[in-house]
Amino acid sequence: MAIPPPPPPAGAGAGGTAAAGGNAPPTQKTSEIIGHLRPTKQFKFSTPTTIATSLSFDDTGELLLAALSDDSLQLYNVREGVADKTLLSKKYGCHLARFTHHAQSIIYASTKTDDGIRYLSTHDNQYLRYFRGHTAAVTSLNLCPRDDTFVSSSVGDNTVRLWNLASANPHGKLSLAAPALTAYDPTATVLAIASPATSTILLYDVRNFDRAPFITFDLADLEATAPHIARLATQGHSHPQDWTSLTFSNDGKCILLGTNSSAGHIVLDAFQGTAKAFLIRPSNALPLDPSRQRAAPWTPSSSQQQQQQAIGSGDVTLTPDGNFVLGASGLDRDLLVWDITAAKARQSFEDAEVLHPVSALPCKSAAGVVCFNHRYNMLASAEREVVLWLPDEFVGNKKVGDE
Repeated sequence: MAIPPPPPPAGAGAGGTAAAGGNAPPTQKTSEIIGHLRPTKQFKFSTPTTIATSLSFDDTGELLLAALSDDSLQLYNVREGVADKTLLSKKYGCHLARFTHHAQSIIYASTKTDDGIRYLSTHDNQYLRYFRGHTAAVTSLNLCPRDDTFVSSSVGDNTVRLWNLASANPHGKLSLAAPALTAYDPTATVLAIASPATSTILLYDVRNFDRAPFITFDLADLEATAPHIARLATQGHSHPQDWTSLTFSNDGKCILLGTNSSAGHIVLDAFQGTAKAFLIRPSNALPLDPSRQRAAPWTPSSSQQQQQQAIGSGDVTLTPDGNFVLGASGLDRDLLVWDITAAKARQSFEDAEVLHPVSALPCKSAAGVVCFNHRYNMLASAEREVVLWLPDEFVGNKKVGDE
């Protein structure tokens, strides 16, 4: 599989076409292709027990980075459709691996030895810097969309830290109750911090990081409502809810709160914190075996081992236009698609719309982590192998290749 040169800059971030042969227009609306995404390339891991724990595309959309449970990092060139390079982190482990704005460098969180963050050159496999300060496992790691600063959080040490790639020392620190997840808004002026333990999402002005949040969303009512919504929408089936991911839409108007429960995912108004929609998973697609359900990134390792759960970083993603959400179905291997264009902010969580999937994308592989390419109309999912998805008009009758 190969994709052509990127479309003109005007198409960047708006759904440029990633063609695997074919004569499609340089750009397409997401609504035209969302139900036609098909597995195009599959990359198997070296051992059948290895699991992907995070995925990240670089700024150009041509490279994909996967952190694996066997303490390795795998680079893929999606432009050429090949597995490009394997980087080992056997001593420190790896999770929440992210590209920086420089395609040949990455950051990732350690999972053993210490709780540091490592800045690595993928060109020569040399560490450029270590970021030490956390005294417990890092549960969230996100690069600022505008510059070389990044944010990390840890439930175990109750801190959120702001860093810059140029310095080993943090230039900002917050002490909060169990800050599990973080997310920048697309303007890089707002930082959201989610704490499932307190059922809150805090919004900070990045320029005044040391001050109190300018708004706090109290989601206690959501926590009480979600199981009720799930039971009604899934014929009585309901599973415990953990928050697994936090994402702003590209227009900054919505926050997607990913969960691993039958209540599905929650779409919030980013300005008011009011409910817009519950994205329900079908009841027949829910795992009854806890080992089939990914643990939230902030789950203690002792609890993961007890329940035989693999850690994850969220199995749900927004399309670049913010109109659709794609996520794993749970027990089934299909990917689900929710159309959130009709969802409007409500005064209470009880009034939020309950949205069922509008489409299911068939796949032979489960998806524990999911990532949409914001440069091209391409999707990546992974569990025990990495799968690249393209609109079926680019796949045609070609056989999906394995690596």
